[in-house]
Order: sequence, then C-alpha cells, then structure tokens
Amino acid sequence: RVAEALNRQEFAVTLDSLGESVSSEADAHRAAEIYHQLLDLIAARKLNAHISVKLTQVGLELSPALAESITLSLVRHAQATSNFVRIDMEGSTLTQQTLHIVRRVHAHSDARGSIGVVIQAYLYRSQADVEQLLADGIRIRLCKGAYKEPPEVAFPDKTDVDSNFILLGCMLLDSSIHHALATHDESMIAAINAYAQQHQIEPSSFEFQMLYGIKRDLQRKLVREGYKVRVY
Repeated sequence: RVAEALNRQEFAVTLDSLGESVSSEADAHRAAEIYHQLLDLIAARKLNAHISVKLTQVGLELSPALAESITLSLVRHAQATSNFVRIDMEGSTLTQQTLHIVRRVHAHSDARGSIGVVIQAYLYRSQADVEQLLADGIRIRLCKGAYKEPPEVAFPDKTDVDSNFILLGCMLLDSSIHHALATHDESMIAAINAYAQQHQIEPSSFEFQMLYGIKRDLQRKLVREGYKVRVY
C-alpha cells in the first residue's frame, strides 16, 4: 500500500523487509523468499519500486558463499523482471566482504546492471571504493553512514563527513551512471544541486533518496523542481 500511494505521488520507492543478522541457513532463505515475492508483486502491479537488502539478512555472517548465492538469485530475478537490487551497507567490519560480493555478482552477464551498493561517506576508504565501483560500472547509493565507528576507520567530525559526502557526490554526478544521494540534509542537497547546475548535469541523471515520512515537504519540493526522489 505504501508503494502504491507513493507511486501515485510520482515518488519512486525502495522496499526493505526489515531485519539484519540471521541464525540459520533456513532463516536466510526465508528472508530471501520475501524479496522474491516483492519482486513479483512490483512487476505485477507495475510499481516504480525496487528492493534494498542487507547481506547479513541473507546469511553473510554464517557463510559469505551462501549470501553470494542468494544475492545472485535475487539479482537474476530482478533482471528478469526489469528491476534492481540495492545492497545496503552495514558496519565497517563487513564493508570489504559486501563490496566483494557485489562486484562478483555484477560480473555475471545475467546480473550486470541490476545490482548496486551503498557507500558511506564517513569511512576514510570510501573514495577509493567509489573509484573502483565507478570503474566497474556499478550504481552507488551514497549516504553519510549511521553505524558507530572508531576514529581509525571513520571521520569523527561531522564537518569532515559532510565535506566527503559532497566530494563523493560530485564524483558520482560526473560519471555516466545513475546514482543515488541519500540525505535529509538540505545543505548537502543544495551543494549537490549547485554542482549539477554549474556543470549542466540533468536532474534526471541521478536521484535523491530519503526515509519514508521524513521531511515530506522537502521531498515534494524536489519533485516539483524536477528532481527524482526515491523514498526508502
């Protein structure tokens, strides 16, 4: 119902069956089945929606091979139904494994283009990760990052996180790939829009993403101004 209501308002949506770590392979497959059902329902109802998945929900902490197998199955299903799977990013201890699986799945010819991943701007490593993902042609959802991370791996100061978000966001806009900028921060949105206008980047070539119910007026304002908005 949420997807249909938002679709009528010209928002795109991404649907997440909430949950993270699972304790058994059976639980991982049960979580995956919900996403397979969502992909079929999205196709049947012709909704402007895709899905977002956490790899720990499909068994990453039990077996990376299990998580990769389930992810490949979901992405193949998405490609067959003209859809897309966004792999969410979790804590920094899982970043490398997550990116490894995304890149391996994307390398399959029947999955390429139907999988993307989240990059967190507060991690020091993120610029190098963005450069690699862009070289691979993988779609990115950029966010600031929400996990508690030590200063050894993440910027501790908000001003540095904000600066890195803008730096990475501009890198995404300069690429020829459709990316997503996930923020409710109006100053970040203004900076990205200013860069896009300065470099004559079409609003249709990227999208903003926000959580359902947060800053609805801003979401509607961006849509009225011709920007794409996807509600999570």
